[in-house]
Amino acid sequence: MFKRIIFISCLAALGFCSTTPSSEQPVKASVEGKAVEYKLDGNTYEGFLAVDKSITGKRPGILVIHEWWGLSGYTKQRAKQLADLGYVAFAMDVYGKGVVTEDHNEAGKLSAANRDSKAFLKKIYKALEILKADPNVDPNQIGAIGYCFGGKGVLELAFDGANLKGGVVSFHGMLPRPNLGKGSKPVKSKILVHHGGDDPFISKEVVAEFAKKLTDAKVPFTFVSHQGAVHGFTRPGSEKHGISGIAYNAKADYASFESMKTFFAENFK
Repeated sequence: MFKRIIFISCLAALGFCSTTPSSEQPVKASVEGKAVEYKLDGNTYEGFLAVDKSITGKRPGILVIHEWWGLSGYTKQRAKQLADLGYVAFAMDVYGKGVVTEDHNEAGKLSAANRDSKAFLKKIYKALEILKADPNVDPNQIGAIGYCFGGKGVLELAFDGANLKGGVVSFHGMLPRPNLGKGSKPVKSKILVHHGGDDPFISKEVVAEFAKKLTDAKVPFTFVSHQGAVHGFTRPGSEKHGISGIAYNAKADYASFESMKTFFAENFK
């Protein structure tokens, strides 16, 4: 069922208030992260695996897909936070080992080079193999999250028919135009979309079309529109790039983070 939720006072509703961005909240000392180098089609990539060493036994795994900037410290911290919640998190590398930028023109070129859905999905499936192969991961308990460019990636994964028990969560992600008609692959993963209600890069028409397609196809999804938030609302300092329409929003940041935690907790039961 399609649910569009407008958050008027997100933090009050959650009973939580903080001036510190959610991505900067501390994690337990037992949470460790390490670089994982891997190859695909002759190219070298370097992802980041985070795990809480104080936990024993297999547990759910979460794939994390980075923004158009590349696999930055922000994405790695998000992976650590997922590990702090009791999951094993693998932040994949879409661009190649060491390819990270703070220049939006370069980021645009890098993301544009990965517009082909089949090529992008091949990279995502490779990363899923690595995550599932980790000895601490239950390969039947997998979820995925993505930010911006990566948000579109996790949605493409769901629309490709991937069966992820945990489902997928998109944070201020670009919205693909999926083919969900006759002959398309059935969507098997639950979808949670957190969208900036005032995001200037995604028109109201695109949002409406996206929602209608998923509703008509009876896809299990929830679409949350955060009133007053623009693009990049989970990323502290987003506005420092000087791009109109991109800015951090504390209310949307915390509301979406708490929503993600509830979503995975319920799906992994």
